[in-house]
Amino acid sequence: MSEERPLPLSTVAPPIVASPAKRIDALTGDPNFMTSLARGLAVVHAFQERKRQLTIAQISHRTEIPRAAVRRCLHTLIKLGYATTDGRTYSLLPKVLTLGHAYVSSTPLAVTAQPILDRLSEHVHEACSMATLEGDEILYIARSAIPQRLISVDLSVGSRLPAYCTSMGRILLAGLDDLALDDYLERAELHVKTSRTVHTVDGLRASIGHVREQGWVLVDQELEIGLRSIAVPLKDAAGQVLAALNVGTHVSRVSSQELESRYLPILLQASRELSTRLYS
Repeated sequence: MSEERPLPLSTVAPPIVASPAKRIDALTGDPNFMTSLARGLAVVHAFQERKRQLTIAQISHRTEIPRAAVRRCLHTLIKLGYATTDGRTYSLLPKVLTLGHAYVSSTPLAVTAQPILDRLSEHVHEACSMATLEGDEILYIARSAIPQRLISVDLSVGSRLPAYCTSMGRILLAGLDDLALDDYLERAELHVKTSRTVHTVDGLRASIGHVREQGWVLVDQELEIGLRSIAVPLKDAAGQVLAALNVGTHVSRVSSQELESRYLPILLQASRELSTRLYS
């Protein structure tokens, strides 16, 4: 038989709340709505950091889209160069990043920020970035890195990282209202990345409260041993946190004290300059 056998429950990814299939079905009465396109996008979104390789059965279970439709979506993505397969599991290819790159590289925020980040990176000789909150992750929308300052975390525009253990993530979480923050803390999966990672709800809530009080944050080796960064908020005209800016460095090059005493004032000035350019 050509039909795949159901996988054991322990190997099937859990369905997400309000499945894509249900949302798609609710729109099928619209004559201009393309069901096949919606299903293709849902298949792409089924892949996550901890589920980079999925079977047809797993994607179907996660999205509630029929296996036959999932198979056609994956076949199309492979033909267009967005996905690959080893015969059983499927994974996305880097070309997928081009879907979002045109947007993030052309928005006024990213365009305005890039020269400021370039100048900041040149001045401090470290990587400087800007990110926004996308779900439970931060999305890099602008970045300037010094070639000789490469670190093991390979980041570029379009990269995503968990919000809870990154400096820009802490800034963005601190910018949420209390209800939104409670929702995040209730659903977030706080995995231990290093021995320094704040991975409890109480610990993270306390850290975010401290960020709200002082207006900036230094995260020391919580995402990866050796990686230290400091971040500040970028606020809109109404004072709401729009994005976060940071300077990332290796612990062997810059101490926590130097990040705070030397780099923080420069980073705050860059944030003020960017805010002025955007909203004055």
